Amino acid sequence: MNLSKLTPAEGSVHNDNFRRGRGHGSGNGKTAGKGHKGQKARSGAPRPGFEGGQMPLYRRLPKRGFTNRNTKDIVAINVSALERFENDTVVTVEALLEAGVIKNALDGVKILGNGELTKKLTVKVNACSESAKAKIEAAGGSIEVI
Repeated sequence: MNLSKLTPAEGSVHNDNFRRGRGHGSGNGKTAGKGHKGQKARSGAPRPGFEGGQMPLYRRLPKRGFTNRNTKDIVAINVSALERFENDTVVTVEALLEAGVIKNALDGVKILGNGELTKKLTVKVNACSESAKAKIEAAGGSIEVI
């Protein structure tokens, strides 16, 4: 089972363009799918999350932590991932995307020093660890932080 390939059951999803309350023949006339009487049958029904005056769940739960607005999502790849490129290739973020090494660049790409590199490459990325820089230069290549 693959969670990314789940789809709703056949016939369970309806178009929002459906015209309600247009007579018996439409299959959704009279009460227009709202049943008989009650708060939810009337206009001005309460907002989502309203619990009839009880303290709602989103206010009962404690607030924890915060989200830093200035954080960056950096994609990390190892030196061993650069082995797939040919000698004397200029490795950029676009080249990494085309080769399928990374799926998306997010806020930048950082090269980490895990693995070995035997090819001479010119690497142009957003960040690089010291060990990765040493391995790239030891193989005869160069690294440029953009």
